[in-house]
Amino acid sequence: MPILDGFLNALTLYNLLFCFIGCVLGTLVGILPGLGPSASIAIILPFSVYLDPTGSIIMMAGVCYGAMYGGSTTSILVNIPGESASVVSTFDGFQMTRQGRGGEALWIAAVGSFIAGTIGVIGTCILGPELAKFAIKFGPPEYTGLLFFSLTMLVSLSGASLIKGIVAGILGIFLSSVGIDPLTGAPRLNYGLVGLTRGFEIVPVVVGLFGIGEILSSAEAGVQQIFQGKLGRMMPRGSELRRGLFAALRGTILGFPLGLIPGMVTALSTFMSYDVEKKISKHPERFGKGAIEGLAGPEAANNATAQAGFIPLLSLGIPTAPSMAIMLAAFMLYGLQPGPQLFLQHGSMVWTVIASMYIGNVMLLVLNLPLVGLWARISLIPYRFLAPFILAVCLIGAYSPRCTMFDVWVALAFGILGYYMNKNKWPVAPMILGLILGPIFEISLRQSISMGTLSGGIIALFLSRPVSVVFIALAVIALVISFVFLKRLPKDALEDDSKK
Repeated sequence: MPILDGFLNALTLYNLLFCFIGCVLGTLVGILPGLGPSASIAIILPFSVYLDPTGSIIMMAGVCYGAMYGGSTTSILVNIPGESASVVSTFDGFQMTRQGRGGEALWIAAVGSFIAGTIGVIGTCILGPELAKFAIKFGPPEYTGLLFFSLTMLVSLSGASLIKGIVAGILGIFLSSVGIDPLTGAPRLNYGLVGLTRGFEIVPVVVGLFGIGEILSSAEAGVQQIFQGKLGRMMPRGSELRRGLFAALRGTILGFPLGLIPGMVTALSTFMSYDVEKKISKHPERFGKGAIEGLAGPEAANNATAQAGFIPLLSLGIPTAPSMAIMLAAFMLYGLQPGPQLFLQHGSMVWTVIASMYIGNVMLLVLNLPLVGLWARISLIPYRFLAPFILAVCLIGAYSPRCTMFDVWVALAFGILGYYMNKNKWPVAPMILGLILGPIFEISLRQSISMGTLSGGIIALFLSRPVSVVFIALAVIALVISFVFLKRLPKDALEDDSKK
C-alpha cells in the first residue's frame, strides 16, 4: 500500500529530523502573535532550495499544523490570540485559566488538535480527492449562502443584548470595508489617511481588543494574579473529559469539510464549532465561564480545517489559504506540479509527506503534553510582572504582520475600545466575526450580483443553485433556533456571557 511505503520513508532519520524542526518552529510561531504559518514558510522558503524536496516540504507542512497547536497557548493563558483562528479559544480557555484550570485547558487543546490531525490524515488518504472535486464547485452564490448562514452566529454570540451584538457585528463589517475596494481597486473610507488605505489587519485588532483590553480591565480591578490559589489537575477527568473529547470529535467533523473550500478562512470553522457546541449543550449558560466544550470543539475544528487544506493542494493543485499558496510555490520551486499527475509521477514523495503529517501530530502531542504543567504556572506570576510582558507581546504582534507603526497605534486604540466594551457589557465576539467575514462576504455577494445580472436575475441565480438554497434555508432555521436558545437562557447567564 502506498501509505505504508510513505510511513517507511517518513520514519527515516533524515525526514524525522525535518518533521521535528517544522513542528517546533510551527509551535513557536503559533505562540507569537502576528507571525502565522504563512510568514514563517515564506521566510524559510529561500533556504529550502538547498534541501532535499521531500524533507523541505515535510518541514513546511510541520510549520503549518504546528502553528495551529501553538496558537492556543497564549489565548488560553493570557487572553492573547496569536491569529484570528485562536480568538474563540479565549472565550472559555482564558476563563479556565482564571479558575486555576489552565493545565486542563492546555491538555484538551493538545489532545483535541491531535484527534483532528489524525482524522484529517485519514480523510486525506481515503476521501481527499473526491471531496476536493466537490469543494471546487463552490462558486460565488454558494459562498454567499454559506457566509450568510455564518453571519447568523451574530445572534448567539450577542449575549444579553441582541441589539448590542448586532451593532458590534455591523461595526466589524464596516471596519472590514476600510481600505481598497477588492473588485475595483479604488480607495474607500480612508478619510485621506495613508495608513487606512491598507485597511485594518486582523492581528492588531484582536490583540488590542483582547490582550490590551484585558490589561486595562485588570489594572482597573487591581488584579494581583490571573489565578490566586493552588492549581488544579493538569488533565480533565470523568464527565468533563468525555464532553471535551466528544466536542473535539464534532469540531473535527465540522472543520474538515470547510478546509476543502478555496478561500475559506480558518477562523470561520472555529466560530461555527463554538456556536454548535453552545446550541447543543444542556447547560449553555456555562459557555464563556470555562466550558471545556467551548475550547475543545473550536481547537479541533481549527486543526481539521488546516489539515484539510492539503487535500485540494496535493490532489488538484489548488491552494485554499495563504499558507497553502506558499506551499504551492515550494512545490513548483522543485519542478513539481501539484495535481492528479503528482500522485502518478511522484507518488512516493506525496505519500511520504502525508505520512509525515500523522507523525508530526504525534510529535506535537509528545512535545506539548509534558509542558502543560509548566505553561499553567504562568497564571501564578504576579500581574505587575506579567502585564508589561503581555503588553510588549501585544505590541510586537501588532507590528509584525506589516511592519508598520500604524498597526501598533491601531492595537492601542482597539485596546481602549475593548476595555470600554468590556466595562459596558458590549460583546466583542460579533465585531471580530464581522471583521473576518466582511471581506469575503462582500466579494462573493458582489460577484453573485454580477452573475445574476448577466443570467436573468439575482433571485433566480440563487434558487438555481441547490447548495446556496440549502445554506439560506439553514440560515433561517439557525436564526429561529438562536432566538429560542436565547429565551431559554437564564438572565444572569446572558449578562455574564455578554462580557466576552
